Amino acid sequence: MRKIVLAAVAVIGLGLVTAQAEAAQPGALPPLGYLSRTLPNGLKVYSIRDPGSANVSVQMWYEVGSRDDPRGRSGFAHLFEHLMFKSTRNLVSEQFDRLTEDVGGSNNASTNDDYTNYYEIVPANHLQRLLWAEAERMGSLVIDQPTFASERDVVKEEFRSRVLAAPYGKLFYLYYPQISYAVHPYARPGIGSIADLDAATIDDVRAFHAIYYRPDNAVLVVAGNFDQAQLDRCVDSYFKPIPRPGTPLPRVTVQEPVRMQASHFTVYEANTPLPAVLISYPAPPAASRDSAALEVLQGILSTGDHSRLHQSLVYRDQIASEATASLESRAARGTLAVYAILASGKSAEQGEAALRREIALLRSQPVTAAELSEAKKELLNGALRERETVDGRGAALARAVVLSGDPAAADRRLAAIAAVSASDVQRVARRWLADRSSASVRYLPDEMRKGGAAANVITTASTVQTARLIAPPNVHIWQPVPASERILPPVPGPAIVPAVPLPDVQTLANGLRIVTVEDHGIPLVTAKLVAEGGSAADQAGRSGTATLTSAVMTEGTTTRSAPDIDAAVEALGGSLEADAGWDASTLGLTVGPRDLDQGLSILADVARNAVLPGAEIERQRTMAVDAVKLAMGNPGRVARLAAMRALYGGAAYGNPPAGTAASLRSISRADLQTAYRGAWTPAGTTLVLSGDIRATEAKSLAERYFGNWAASAAARSVTAAPAGSPLGGGVIVVDMPNSGQAAVAVARPGIARADRRYFPAVVANAILGGGFSARLNQEIRIRRGLSYGSGSSIDARRSVGPFLAVTQTRNDAAAEVLSLTLGEMRKLGAAAVPPAEFEARRSSLTGGFGEQLETTEGTADLIAATIGRGLPPRAIETYLPGVISVRPADVESVAAALLPDAGSTIVIVGEAAKFVDQLRKAYPALIVIPIADLNLDSPTLR
Repeated sequence: MRKIVLAAVAVIGLGLVTAQAEAAQPGALPPLGYLSRTLPNGLKVYSIRDPGSANVSVQMWYEVGSRDDPRGRSGFAHLFEHLMFKSTRNLVSEQFDRLTEDVGGSNNASTNDDYTNYYEIVPANHLQRLLWAEAERMGSLVIDQPTFASERDVVKEEFRSRVLAAPYGKLFYLYYPQISYAVHPYARPGIGSIADLDAATIDDVRAFHAIYYRPDNAVLVVAGNFDQAQLDRCVDSYFKPIPRPGTPLPRVTVQEPVRMQASHFTVYEANTPLPAVLISYPAPPAASRDSAALEVLQGILSTGDHSRLHQSLVYRDQIASEATASLESRAARGTLAVYAILASGKSAEQGEAALRREIALLRSQPVTAAELSEAKKELLNGALRERETVDGRGAALARAVVLSGDPAAADRRLAAIAAVSASDVQRVARRWLADRSSASVRYLPDEMRKGGAAANVITTASTVQTARLIAPPNVHIWQPVPASERILPPVPGPAIVPAVPLPDVQTLANGLRIVTVEDHGIPLVTAKLVAEGGSAADQAGRSGTATLTSAVMTEGTTTRSAPDIDAAVEALGGSLEADAGWDASTLGLTVGPRDLDQGLSILADVARNAVLPGAEIERQRTMAVDAVKLAMGNPGRVARLAAMRALYGGAAYGNPPAGTAASLRSISRADLQTAYRGAWTPAGTTLVLSGDIRATEAKSLAERYFGNWAASAAARSVTAAPAGSPLGGGVIVVDMPNSGQAAVAVARPGIARADRRYFPAVVANAILGGGFSARLNQEIRIRRGLSYGSGSSIDARRSVGPFLAVTQTRNDAAAEVLSLTLGEMRKLGAAAVPPAEFEARRSSLTGGFGEQLETTEGTADLIAATIGRGLPPRAIETYLPGVISVRPADVESVAAALLPDAGSTIVIVGEAAKFVDQLRKAYPALIVIPIADLNLDSPTLR
C-alpha cells in the first residue's frame, strides 16, 4: 500500500526550514512531503520519500525550452532533447535505455516552452545507477556528427507525423502559437520547421549544451523508495564535481503586451475533413493570483460532457463534433484557447460565433454554484490521480519549481482552486478574455477554396524577439573514453519485490461478480462494470453497433436524461467512461470513497435502465460519422483499419470497431436495443472496485444497487468470434494524395488469449516491437532515422486476434521500411535471442505491468481486460509468473510459427506516386486502391 509522507520540510543551504503549508489543504488531499537543498554549483535537489513503493522516479528538469531556441533555429530545444539519450564520456549510445527499460523501468522526456524535462521510473534498487547516468549526460555529453544527423532525421519524421500527416496538425502545432504572440519567443512552434532543422550545425548543438545544460539551470527531483542519507551521498558524489559556468544564462525577458485589437485569420489546408475554428486569448503567468480562477473557468468551459462548450455546441445546437478549451500556463504570459471541430454541414462562422457567445456569457454573468463546485472537484480529483504515483508527485513538485519558482506552489495551487469564487471567475473572464484581445483562425478544407477566395499566410511575426546563439569560450568537445578506461555504472542494490494485488472475488445470487482490490494509500476508488459482449458481435454491414450502443447508453435512463447523468457524475469530480472492446463492454468512473455510493447508483442506473432515446441515437450517430471522417484523414489509422479488413476478410474481427459512414447509417434502434439487452445482464457482468474500499463494503454496495437485477429475456451466451480466413499474403496500397507521410502495416493472424503460447508470444512481441528498445524501433528509428517510432502488437482476444506492426515514414521510404519490418520478423524466428536482449525485453514487460498497478484505474483496467478475454479475475496473478517462465527457445519457436514474413498481409497508405513503382519491383501483383474508393465494409476493400 502506498503512503505519502506528510511532513513538508525544505532544506535550504545548510539550514532546515518548514515548507509552508499555510493554505489549508482541500479535502483529504495530503500535501506533498519533500526535502530540498541547493548544491554549491547551483543544482536544486528535491526528494519525496515513499517507503511503500517498489519504484523510484528520477526527474531532471532543465530551465531551457522552446522560448530559448536560437534565432533561425526553431525546434532546437526539442532536437536537443533527443540527443540527450545518446552517448557520454562513459555511457555508450542507447545505454541510458539499457539502464531503464532493461531492468523493467521506463524513461522519456518532453520539451515545453519553459523547460525540458527528463524522467525515469525504475525499480528502487537502481536509483544510484540513474543518478550517475543523469550526472553523466549533464557533465559530459558526447555529440558527434552521425548521432546528430540521425536524430535530426528522426525529428523531421516527428514533424511530418504530427504536423503534416495528421488532420489539424498545422492548426495546433504551428498556427496556434504564431497567432498568440507578437514579441515573445513563445510564438515560435516548439516542434520547429524542417528548414530550421536543416540549418542547424553540430557546433550549434554543442554550444547549446554548454550554455543551458548546467547545474545552476536544473532541478533534480527524486520520488519513491530510498534512504535519504544514501541519496544525499550519491547526489553529492555525482553532481557536486560538475562545475558551475562563469557565464550568465541568456534570457529573453521581453514581456508580451496584451493585444488591444482582435486579429482574424482564414486558411485553407489539405487533409482537413471538417472545418475548424480556434480562438486564442491571453492568460497570466502560472504564478499569478488569477491562475487558479482561470483553471476553474477552463474546467467550467470544457471538462466533461456537462461542460458549457459540450452542452451548447455539441449537445444542444449540434454545431460541433468536438469543442473544448485549453489553458497553457507558462512562466511568462500564457494562453487560453477555445476551439471547435465543426459538425458536417456546419460552418466555421457558426462555430466562431458560438464560441464567442460562450466567452461573452462568462464575462456578463456569474457562473452557478453547481458549476463552480463541479469544476473544483474535477481539478482536485485530477490532482489526486496525479499523486497516486511517485512520478506524478515528482512532476507536480518540479512543475511548481520551474514555472512558479516555489515548490510549495504545488500545494498552494490546490488551496487557491478550493477558494475560487463565482466572482473570481467572472473577474478573470473580463480581464483576460476580452474580444479585443483575441486572435482567431478559421481552418478550412482546401476544397472549400473557390474562385480565388482570400486566405492568410500565418507565420511567426517578424517582431518576435529571440536569443542569439553565442558559444561560450572554450566549449569542451567530449569524446568517449576507451572501453578499457570506461567507468561502469554502479551495481544495483538489493531488489525490492513489488506487491501484486490479490483480488477478492464474490458473487451475488443473480450471478453478478464483485472483484475488489484494496489499496488505501490515496482516497480514490475506480468502479468498472465489465459486460460480456463487444464489437465481435457486430453483424455484417452493421460495424460500429457495440461502440454506438456504449455511447448511447449513457445518454438517458428511465429516470435521468443525458444532461442529468452528466451533471450527476461530474458533480462527483468523475467522468463516466463507456466503451466497447472486441469481446467485452465497460462502464466506469473514478471518484473519492465518500462519493462511491452515489457513483455506483449512476453506474447501476445506466447499466440496468438505459432507454437508448431516438434523438440521442441520431446525435451520437452524427458524431460517430464525423469521427470516421477524421480517422480517414490519418494514414496510420487508415492503414490499421484496412489491414484488419484484409486480414480477416468478412469475419467480425475485420470490422472497423467504430464503424464506417455507411454502416453507422444502417444501424437501427432495434439493433442497439438487441446489443444492449444481450450484453448487459447480471450473470454476464462483473463489478470491479479498485482502491480505497474494503471487500465487505464492496459487496454491500453491490447488493444495494445490483442485487435485484434480473436477467433479460434477450440475454445471449457469449462465444468467441470466428477468426475468419485471411485474404492471403497480398500487398495493398491505398493512395492518399498529398499525405504528409506513408503508413506501413504488416498483419498476421496471432493467437487467442487462452492459447498456451500466450506468454511466449507476448515476450516475442516485446523483443520485436514492444517498446523503444525493441528491434523494429532500433532498426528503423535509431539506426536509420526513418521514423519517429516503429512498433508492433499482439492482441490476444477470446478468439485468434491479430499481430500488427505499423510504422509511419516519409513517403519515399515506404518500400525500405516494409523490407526492414519483414526482415526483423524473419530474424526473430530464425535464431535464438541473445541472453542479454532476452532478459532486458522480458523485464520491460514485468516492469510495465508493475507501473500499471500503481493506480486504481490501471489495476481496474488490467482486471477488466483479463475478464474481457474470457479468463477469471484472479488470472491477473498469473501474469508475472507466466512472463518470467518464458525461455529464449520458446520465443524462437513461437516467432517461427506466428511471424514468418511470407504470407503476411501488407497495407501501405500514403502518396502512392512516391513509392509504388519501387514497391512493384518486389510485389508485381500489388493492388492500388484510391482513398476515395476504399470500402472498409467490404472484404475486398472495394
